[in-house]
Amino acid sequence: MKITVNKKNPPTGVLLALEYAKPFVKIESQLGDSTSLSVGSDIVFNTSSTILRYLARTAESLGFYGNSVLEKTEVDHWLSFSTCRIGCPLEFDDALAYLDHVLGPLTYLVGHSLTIADIAVWSALYDKPEFRNLLSQKRVPLNVMRYYNFLAAKPEFQLVVKACLKSSSSPDRDTTQNVKKERKEEGKFIELPGAEIGKVVVRFPPEASGYLHIGHAKAALLNQYYQQAFSGKLIMRFDDTNPEKENAEFEKVILDDLKLLGIRPDIFTYTSDHFDTLMELCTRLIREGKAYADDTEPEAMKKEREERIESVNRNNSVEKNLEMWEEMKKGSSIGQKCCIRAKIDMKSDNGCLRDPTMYRCKPEVHVRTGNKYKAYPTYDFACPIVDSVEQVTHALRTMEYHDRDDQYYWFIEALGIRKPYLWEYSRLNLQNTVMSKRKLTWFVDQGLVEGWDDPRFPTVRGVMRRGMTVDGLKEFVIAQGSSRSINMMDWDKIWAFNKKVIDPVAPRYTALDKENAVPVFVRGAVEEVKDAQKHPKDPAIGFKRVWYNSSVLIEGADAEELHVGETVTFINWGNLVIKDIKRSSEGKVISLEADLNLENKDYKKTQKITWLAVTEKAPFVPAVCVTFDHIITKPVLGREEDFKQYINYNSRVETVMLGDPELATLKKGDIVQLQRRGYFICDSAYDPISRHSGRESPCVLFNIPDGHVKEMPTAGSKHKSSGKELVQDKKGKAAEKSPQEETASGIGSTPTSLHDQIVQQGSRVRQLKSEKAAKSDVEKEVKQLLKLKNDFKAATGQDWKPDQQPPPASAQQKPSVVKESVSAPPLPSDPKALNDQIVNQGNKIRQMKSEKAAKVDVEREVQALLKLKEAFRATSGQEWKPDWQPQQTDGKERAHVENEVSGSSPADQSAGLKEKIDEQGNKVRQLKTGGASKEEIDAQVKILLDLKGKYKELTGEDPTPSKPSGKKEKNTKQEKKTDTKNADEKNQNKGKKEKGAEIKPKAAADKETVVEKDADLGAALADGTLSREVKKVTRLGLEATKEENFSDWYAQVITKSEMIEYYDVSGCYVLRQWAFGIWERISQWFDDEIKKIGFQNCYFPMFVSHSALETEKEHIEDFAPEVAWVTRSGQTELAEPIAVRPTSETVMYPSYAKWVQSHRDLPIKLNQWCNVVRWEFKHPQPFLRTREFLWQEGHSAYATYEEAEKEVHYIIDLYENIYENLLAIPVIKGKKTQKEKFAGGDFTTTVEAYISCSGRGIQAATSHHLGQNFSKMFDISFEDPDTREKRFAYQNSWAITTRSIGIIVMVHGDNKGLVLPPRIAPVQVVLVPCGITAQLGEPEKQQLIEKCQLLAGTLKDSGMRVREDYRDNYSPGWKFNHWELKGVPVRIEFGPRDAQLNQFVAVRRDSGDKLTINLDSAANAMDKLLEDIHNRMFAKAKQELDGNTVLCTDFGDFCNKLESNKIILAPFCGGIPCEEKIKKLSARDALTEDGAPAMGAKGLCIPFKQPASIKDVDKCIGPECANKPLYYTLFGKSY
Repeated sequence: MKITVNKKNPPTGVLLALEYAKPFVKIESQLGDSTSLSVGSDIVFNTSSTILRYLARTAESLGFYGNSVLEKTEVDHWLSFSTCRIGCPLEFDDALAYLDHVLGPLTYLVGHSLTIADIAVWSALYDKPEFRNLLSQKRVPLNVMRYYNFLAAKPEFQLVVKACLKSSSSPDRDTTQNVKKERKEEGKFIELPGAEIGKVVVRFPPEASGYLHIGHAKAALLNQYYQQAFSGKLIMRFDDTNPEKENAEFEKVILDDLKLLGIRPDIFTYTSDHFDTLMELCTRLIREGKAYADDTEPEAMKKEREERIESVNRNNSVEKNLEMWEEMKKGSSIGQKCCIRAKIDMKSDNGCLRDPTMYRCKPEVHVRTGNKYKAYPTYDFACPIVDSVEQVTHALRTMEYHDRDDQYYWFIEALGIRKPYLWEYSRLNLQNTVMSKRKLTWFVDQGLVEGWDDPRFPTVRGVMRRGMTVDGLKEFVIAQGSSRSINMMDWDKIWAFNKKVIDPVAPRYTALDKENAVPVFVRGAVEEVKDAQKHPKDPAIGFKRVWYNSSVLIEGADAEELHVGETVTFINWGNLVIKDIKRSSEGKVISLEADLNLENKDYKKTQKITWLAVTEKAPFVPAVCVTFDHIITKPVLGREEDFKQYINYNSRVETVMLGDPELATLKKGDIVQLQRRGYFICDSAYDPISRHSGRESPCVLFNIPDGHVKEMPTAGSKHKSSGKELVQDKKGKAAEKSPQEETASGIGSTPTSLHDQIVQQGSRVRQLKSEKAAKSDVEKEVKQLLKLKNDFKAATGQDWKPDQQPPPASAQQKPSVVKESVSAPPLPSDPKALNDQIVNQGNKIRQMKSEKAAKVDVEREVQALLKLKEAFRATSGQEWKPDWQPQQTDGKERAHVENEVSGSSPADQSAGLKEKIDEQGNKVRQLKTGGASKEEIDAQVKILLDLKGKYKELTGEDPTPSKPSGKKEKNTKQEKKTDTKNADEKNQNKGKKEKGAEIKPKAAADKETVVEKDADLGAALADGTLSREVKKVTRLGLEATKEENFSDWYAQVITKSEMIEYYDVSGCYVLRQWAFGIWERISQWFDDEIKKIGFQNCYFPMFVSHSALETEKEHIEDFAPEVAWVTRSGQTELAEPIAVRPTSETVMYPSYAKWVQSHRDLPIKLNQWCNVVRWEFKHPQPFLRTREFLWQEGHSAYATYEEAEKEVHYIIDLYENIYENLLAIPVIKGKKTQKEKFAGGDFTTTVEAYISCSGRGIQAATSHHLGQNFSKMFDISFEDPDTREKRFAYQNSWAITTRSIGIIVMVHGDNKGLVLPPRIAPVQVVLVPCGITAQLGEPEKQQLIEKCQLLAGTLKDSGMRVREDYRDNYSPGWKFNHWELKGVPVRIEFGPRDAQLNQFVAVRRDSGDKLTINLDSAANAMDKLLEDIHNRMFAKAKQELDGNTVLCTDFGDFCNKLESNKIILAPFCGGIPCEEKIKKLSARDALTEDGAPAMGAKGLCIPFKQPASIKDVDKCIGPECANKPLYYTLFGKSY
């Protein structure tokens, strides 16, 4: 055997084992860069645990591995404990406590003698800096201390410790010591005045009202620094002087964060520990005339302080002040108006000395003291006193407290108590974020972040989740020191410190962009695997397996940069020569061929490539790389600026990757470097393929910024034409180093062309300056000039100079450095070519959507499509349409014009073009006024547009059109204004959509956008005028289709059909008459039905007391009401916050308890129609998920279970009736699973509908049997008439909401708008007169109107809801579209000819069919027609439901069906853990609409009508579930 010992970081445990094993085992030893044990030629052990095990088994006589199977198992346990528990910073404290508990009765961990368990645990403690710190402070637990000292006294241990200490003092000692030496402490730490070693006491006093952010972390770490520097004490004190803000949950979070930071205070206290002392001292100041009670109104007091006016109470007698003070301590109505103020100096220039408040009356429950106190001290009064009482010697505070220093010392001197020393340091201010707890809370409440630990947050948990290390944060704080200089810190500096910590220890792996990976076929390569270092500079970090094969993948961006014959370095492999490159018809690289050239070891001048081998033996690990941007776009916000105006709604980007097979070993929290991409932290570990589901959970990696200006790495590869790589080449960097990413624009140009461009751009800049152009325009052109100069330097290797001649062509060829520019080709000027490109681009986008491509990629292609359409409009003079056909133009005339304006100087060309434009414009106008044909006008307009395009290309400006005089010019301006307004609105909506906010489509029914539709459109656009004959069309119809963009379609339908109006409170909407009319009909039908079974309507208040709501929260498992709270009346804070009802159980049931005194008082059957408010969601959708919605809620109480159960099923039958017989929507009726049932209920029945376009189920209504849970909670009880025993009532609650309206829209709506079922449509029939033209005489017109009214009257008399549309400012066609959009079931068209024939035309909304009906049978025929419409609508929806409901017994098939938007009936055991697992595993690739998260299958219901009976051979659909299925359950994605 041969052992190699790491000379820089000796393994204590291995050395101890070797010392004991020397007499029994012959081992050769040597020093090296890593620790390993070689056994034979091909067996090597690299970890301390495996070496210890091997040595123990080899030297059996030592008994180091235990003497029985049980002891051997215990030894294995302690070996794992030493690495996993003691070695983990987060678990170290718990591990130490556990070890102390175990060691209580023991001398050795296993058996009665020394084993490798003792060696491993002792050495883990010895090597742990935290343990050494505890040793120096004498804070090691008693049993652990005894055990540690006992072993340390053994001769073998002393010998090894001595050797390790000698090694650590040598110059070669590395790892953390050398790294820390390199990171010099840059900050300046002021020596604390009067500080003595061992006597310094500092404190960290946070308020438990939120999570710690890194500003707090700086404060805590600074205090710890001085605690350790002077071997003093650190007090952790919760400032709990404000009961309104104090929260026990936040206390726990803060303590956990401190533990995470490695801060271990010596003493834990609360300000409330000293409340009695503070009250006594306040009374003393009042008696001494140094404080007084004041009942001045807060606003008046504020004004007096600003104007330095003394309060009328300032000179009250001591008796009066003490009397008011007593009222405050009682919390009486008088006391609540008072406060205690210090009598200092109302004339002081320091506002903090103008009689500050010491005590205020707050009769609220304190989290620690309960109701004991009604008056609480302010922080300013309590802080100096508690600092003094707790023997704090030095109080560290940020500079923002500077004005309060005099106040702090005044209280100390007035009371004559010990005086601590105040030391100020600068507050940590960071750019592009907010540090206020109030503002951070807003982000959480709005759902813009995942929570307080979101990686974009400045909280301690947020930055550590993103990859900040405790050491990195400490190094940053140490670098800042206790400086008083105030500045806005850039995040880059913090992350740069963190990089120094993680770079030496982060293992290197590879991942490729899945979408853009390109195969390389390597000739001569064989499939094999080799070990490679995880870190190129430190073998101690370990080794990874690297697979090689003849087929590998590289980044697409790298592939585009390569050329045939080039030598390329594949990292961890060697050099390869590119032999062939295959490209697609679009010029994109699709594959490469290469030859091995491993003998060539010259890596300095080659491109470095990351790659992965394709092999079945080591499949890729699916990974998702997540990069983050700042949550605030503006670096520094002004004092008065609203942060909400600068929110970055696109601050998270995900990229799907093909990961190195070694990524499968990562655990949550592991930090790695993806080569040429950056540093990442594992947020979610890879979960292998389940044998049941066939699915795997990807490894989710969060990017860790490294302090570069561009902190977010791109998904693409780095280009080797960057300037930084040229520098690296000169320095001779090692092969694994990769160039930094640079943009490649301009690189492909030759130096000669770049020289000419620079000259031209310089002339343009000078011209703009001489013309005194806008500063922004000048800066834009200067940036372009600098960019060109940078490109010139990159291409030639030298700076551009005015008198310099560009190098000859031969010198310009530098293929190893400069690549061809990969820029977008110029757009063609031919409308036909543009049309072809638009068609191809549209097909490409549709294909990407069908393949569920990444949203960011689809949006990129959509932008390209929009640019093509804009170019088409500019070229052809008309909007692109799918059926566009090219028109013949006068080619000779166009060529003649082009020839005339070419061949001159730029100035002459522009002047000539301007003349030609004016002439051509006049020609177009003459043709228009002369009544020329459309084709002729269009041809001339195209020539005019071509001339304008050339003019703009030459000058960079649009030509100024000739201005016609008179009224036409005025009209033109008005039209331009309208166009601009519409464009602005469109851009605003687009911006909102990109940010994820609610899109509020403009209701075009009332506000029309006028556009041109006649033959004069092109000419009008070309010459700046508009034709007098303007035909109007509107944006009345839908602009999105249900099939392609369901979410946009839904938003447009509900707004353009005039169902809702958006409101300025997110998640709240105005229900317009059309929507409320539908709700009224649902309500009326249901109200009549429940009254038949004895229910009565009532109304309870919408406000819920805090105590009542807490009753429900404390007694119902998993029920956490997220409610809206009323906390203020005007400017006065309420004594107790009041909730707005999220549901009414807590409002109604206290009254039920009062009303029920006997069994004779039962049953209670009450229903109320009301609104509820729920502030519990992230993505509001009108009708579906809103913060306020309307509903009915029925609440009943019965004496027996049988009565209550019967009602539950009766009500769910009524809900089924509503959907199927009123709304024409089929539903599946059943019972909710245990996981999905109402919290606190015994069981829940439900009706579930299906939305075919989204493939999701939706809960339509529920009826809950609450059992006796709530009656026990609220004591709704009665005396049993037979047994005289107390019994609790059985209760039900059930509800249907305005969500039903949204379900109507989604199920029945089409691409023309709403389709309403006749039975609930506010208008069932709309009558539109037709044929009323200018040629129709007034008597005929009046006669037609009268017949329309007669027909409408007939239908109304038969009970139909009829609307007559006699508006004369809209055409019949416009009205048809309008009422189709609103979903009216039948439209009647009635014109003069119909009147003559005694008939009318009825048009069905559901199918568009037209029927001719005789007037004499109108009522009967229309009644049958409406009935048929309802039946057909129901049949169509039923067919969709049945066609998408499938039966599955295999989980793989289950997931496939879910992805194809099916709802699934599957055998299920009913277990909650099983259902959660089904949801998790089925969510892997199941995508919902844009903006929504991935969604797994949820248990919708257990249908009452089972598809089949469960057989003995059936298995639960849950993967790896061994439980027997109980029933078939309906699963699916859900709203």
